Amino acid sequence: MANIADSPLAGKIVIVTRAEAQSTEICEELNVRGAITRLLPLISFAPPENCEALDVVLKGIESFDWVLFTSANAVQALERRGEQLGLHLDTATNLPRAAAVGPATSDAAEAAGFSVEYVAVDHSGAGLARELGAELRDKRVLLPRSDRANPELPAALRRSGAVVNEVVAYRNLPPSTTDRGKVHESLNGGVDAILFYSPSAVQNFVEFLGRERLGTLQGRVVMVAIGRATSAALSSAGIQRIARAADTTTKGVVEALEGHLARTKRRSTVGANEE
Repeated sequence: MANIADSPLAGKIVIVTRAEAQSTEICEELNVRGAITRLLPLISFAPPENCEALDVVLKGIESFDWVLFTSANAVQALERRGEQLGLHLDTATNLPRAAAVGPATSDAAEAAGFSVEYVAVDHSGAGLARELGAELRDKRVLLPRSDRANPELPAALRRSGAVVNEVVAYRNLPPSTTDRGKVHESLNGGVDAILFYSPSAVQNFVEFLGRERLGTLQGRVVMVAIGRATSAALSSAGIQRIARAADTTTKGVVEALEGHLARTKRRSTVGANEE
């Protein structure tokens, strides 16, 4: 194994904005490379306010040709609600074919009882729609998502000829009021990078921190965007220094951050040598 001191992450303080239960792998990988991780969950999850539509699709799930999962949260939401209704997906025999936005989502879907037949090469909802393309024409497609999901995906699927049933499987909620102070507190003592896994996390960060203080982070904190939509949300918030992960895997996220830090270090070294 390479010397930790050789990693661009050695000694760097990295904030991970995911829930603790979803952050174990990325934190362990960062720690192995010498980084110091801080957890700052910026999203919490809750069932839909009204589960009627979700219950209908779960009870008739065998009537769909495909189910497309754009997050592990969507898988888990279906699994939980199914159990509450007495429908155990892991023992069902007529589940629709499944496709997933990335490996982690695929693993969650397989564990829940779905047979995943396709994982997007471009780990995004848009990539999933584009890559499956004609395969979904005239097919009944179930799309379980959050209440704050981007509307572009179902529109793209319908343009491909799919018959889409989009249903709210869970809600994205901001942290409680008592957690808002943690956003400011987490930045005390210096931070080198912040990992954002969704546009909702970016929006909540901006709301809690304020655009003025956000602007003071420019130039000294690397904002890592997992996915194109997250990158777009950061750009919309005025962030220019963005390291975008090539995919949603832990390996992809770590490589994006290491690569950005290494390039920054090289530029600094060259600049210093030219003075």
